[in-house]
Amino acid sequence: EHGEQLVILYASETGNAIDAAERLGREAERRGCPTVSVLSIDEIEPGDLPSLKVVIFVVSTTGQGENPASMKGFWKFLLQKNLRRNWLEGVKYAVFGLGDSSYQKYNFVAKKLDKRLSDLGALSIIEKGLGDDQHPSGYEGALDPWMASLWNALYEANRELLPSPLYSVARESSLTDQPRIQITYHDAEDSATSLSTADDVKCLKMQIEKARMMMPQRLSRKSRSDCFLKMTQNIRLSRRGSGKDVRHFEFEAVSSELSYDVGDVVEILPSQDPVAVDAFIQRCNLKPDSYITVSHRPKEDTSSSPMKLKSFIELTMDVASASPRRYFFEVMSFFATAEHEKERLVYFASPEGRDDLYEYNQKERRTVLEVLDDFPSVQMPLEWLVEVVPPLRPRAFSVASSLAAHPNEVHLAVSVVSWTTPYKRKRSGLCSSWLANLDPLETGVVVIPAWFSRGSLPAPPPSLPLVLIGPGTGCAPFRGFVEERDVQSRTRSIPTAPVLFFFGCRNEGDDFLYRDFWSSHSRGVLSEEGGGGFYAAFSRDGPEKVYVQHRMREQGGKIWRMLSEGGAGVYVAGSATKMPGDVLDAFEEIVSLEGGEDGKRWMRTMEKAGKYHVEAWS
Repeated sequence: EHGEQLVILYASETGNAIDAAERLGREAERRGCPTVSVLSIDEIEPGDLPSLKVVIFVVSTTGQGENPASMKGFWKFLLQKNLRRNWLEGVKYAVFGLGDSSYQKYNFVAKKLDKRLSDLGALSIIEKGLGDDQHPSGYEGALDPWMASLWNALYEANRELLPSPLYSVARESSLTDQPRIQITYHDAEDSATSLSTADDVKCLKMQIEKARMMMPQRLSRKSRSDCFLKMTQNIRLSRRGSGKDVRHFEFEAVSSELSYDVGDVVEILPSQDPVAVDAFIQRCNLKPDSYITVSHRPKEDTSSSPMKLKSFIELTMDVASASPRRYFFEVMSFFATAEHEKERLVYFASPEGRDDLYEYNQKERRTVLEVLDDFPSVQMPLEWLVEVVPPLRPRAFSVASSLAAHPNEVHLAVSVVSWTTPYKRKRSGLCSSWLANLDPLETGVVVIPAWFSRGSLPAPPPSLPLVLIGPGTGCAPFRGFVEERDVQSRTRSIPTAPVLFFFGCRNEGDDFLYRDFWSSHSRGVLSEEGGGGFYAAFSRDGPEKVYVQHRMREQGGKIWRMLSEGGAGVYVAGSATKMPGDVLDAFEEIVSLEGGEDGKRWMRTMEKAGKYHVEAWS
């Protein structure tokens, strides 16, 4: 059914690829493209690809060169050996990637997708575009010029699909007449009855599911939470006054049993500041107690039951944390009644104003509420607010516990995020700050929606020797690994394999996370006598900076024996900037010096065999 359309497929983890894909769709419509479909890559059958005439892929790269979750099935299909080299003959395509050049495998997903499509016989109509978060304007620094070339190439390739490479003024002027969102208001008395008899947890569960099902379709997979948590411990791990605030949180399940493996990730939906939500509602002249349903044009969805407008905003719209996208400013310009505000908004939304918009918006991390306050003549209808305000997204954390050691509990190690902008505004991470301010001893229980998913660190079998590298909060998943291995060592008749762990931080006295925990297990799972060990690097305590890779080189002989004789698995977790590359360099050097092997080839072989795992974050 998509054969005669321009099909734009996105694979996104944080939402940037969605925004880029939707922008491409809007720009194509403005150039007279009769039919455009913008879809998540998991919404299309991979086997239908040969029936598409023109398809544009917008894909992000996550972690260390991994596919977004929505793309994994699609990519697995493309790798089938029975697909012929001319399988995609007649299909024209373009690829735009979103990545970060500070990562080792920069835009790896876009590069390998482009090569695979070409190998299967598809014809690229334009050189792949590579967006870079490190660019002063973010990924849009590459997207703007790439799009200009794309429209020219597409116009030459198929003029029925793209009648003009230039804007159609008539279509542009009517752009905001019809938002894709439709709001229906309902009678308050009839709408309130369904929740009046439900208990607190059941009520919240119904509210979250209802609100997030009504969100723009792109986040529907996060509508129903796996479970609800309540906090039982909030302990500061770093020393007060050290400049860092790292917390250990413990949660237990409410009304259901937890199910996860070590190495998994838990996503938490944070609560927003009620003062900010109220200020947003007041600024936009909304009625907080009215009952609404949200549906998507062209047809109204009558399956959802109504909910309070304020609850919908609290659960779905990030009004005081996330910065709005460029399209937000474009839509604002249509509703600005003050001429000077309209001119500034039109400029911000234009390619010429991109760099100034970055300075004003992204660099300062201005919030939706702050932007609206800077343009007081703008009054946007609720339909447009729902469409263009950034969605409230769950935040992901590595699990720092083992269910075998703590039944029906999950533990996290979280760095509380805070910073100062170039114009001296104080900013803080929404989720980490909210969690840090929760007091488990207070009488009112805060119920926290959570989702569990597989991370990049698969749970190892007890017979597999482990070499673990986890500086800073990268130690979190390995706390769970050590706990699980400890339980296995006490409950199995067969001895468990040794664990070698390298930890790093700035100062021994400031941020040596879980110091007592590692010390206690140094006589067991992490004991040197058992073939393992625990080694810590403190980068700021001596005259020279010492990092985990230095400690690794000191123990090169032990590492090589575990790799070559024991067949150890390697797990790396922590900051994505330089650490993963420095650690890989250290492994390659150890393999070369201790084993006389080609270090790069040896480590590549380990990676292909599924024995070298990295989980890194910005």
